[in-house]
Amino acid sequence: MMASHNYFDKQFELRYFEMNELGLATPAIMLALLEETAADHCYSIDHSLFDLFKENIGWVLFSGVLQMDRYPNYKEKITIRTWLSSYSSIKGYRENLIFDENENIIGRAKGLWVFFDIEKRRPTPIYEDIKEKWSYFNETSIAINIKKKINAVEHADYLGKFKVNRFDTDMNKHVNNIRYLQWVIESIPEEIVNTHFLHVIDGRFIAEAQFGDNVLSLTKELETKNTFQHTIKVEGSAKVCATATTVWKAY
Repeated sequence: MMASHNYFDKQFELRYFEMNELGLATPAIMLALLEETAADHCYSIDHSLFDLFKENIGWVLFSGVLQMDRYPNYKEKITIRTWLSSYSSIKGYRENLIFDENENIIGRAKGLWVFFDIEKRRPTPIYEDIKEKWSYFNETSIAINIKKKINAVEHADYLGKFKVNRFDTDMNKHVNNIRYLQWVIESIPEEIVNTHFLHVIDGRFIAEAQFGDNVLSLTKELETKNTFQHTIKVEGSAKVCATATTVWKAY
C-alpha cells in the first residue's frame, strides 16, 4: 500500500440525478467524479483550477482510459483515490482507483494530462511547486498503454450528428472530455446500450471542436463481440477531434 502523502482520496455519495433508469451511475457521471477528484487534488495544494485559469493556465487531457467492473448504486458511498505516477516537464500521468464501501476496487482510470498555456494554445512547463507538493508514486492503476494510437474510423456502421453548443465547452474553451464520451455512446446501437454497460473506454483527444461546429460520431463494430471503434470529427472537414474504443458487458 502506498504512503498516504503520495495519494489523494475523495469520497462521494451517489445522488438521484446521477443515476440511469436502472438506478446506477452513468459513465459520464463517473468521468465527472474523476474530474472533480483531480480538481480537488489541485485545490488541496493551493493551485486550484480557477487560480491557474487567472494565469491563463489549465490542465488538458490528451488521452485516457476508464474501466468499470460495476457502476455504483443510488446512495452508495464510493472513494476515488488519485495519484501521479510520473511527470515530464509539461505532462503527468494521473492514476485512479475507485473503491466501494467495503474497499473493493470497482473501477480504474488513467489519464495523460498536459499543463497548457490557454492564451498561446500550447503546452508549458509544470510549476516545480506542483510537482513537489503532489509528489508521485511509481505504480499504475491499469495496464493499458494510453499512448498507443487509435486509428480513425473510415467507414462507419453507425452515425450520430451533434452541434457544439456553448454548454459543451469548459473554462479552457475546450469541448469537455465528458461530452465526447456522450457523443460516442449516442452512436452505439440501442440494443447494446439497453442490455449492456460500458466496461472500458479508451480515448485519444487530437484536435479541438469549436463552438458552433457540427460534429459526427462514427462508430464501427469490431470483430471482438461488443467492442467498437469510434471517431469524433468535424462535419465537412478532415478534422478528427477524438478517437476511441469501447468494450460493453451484459448486465
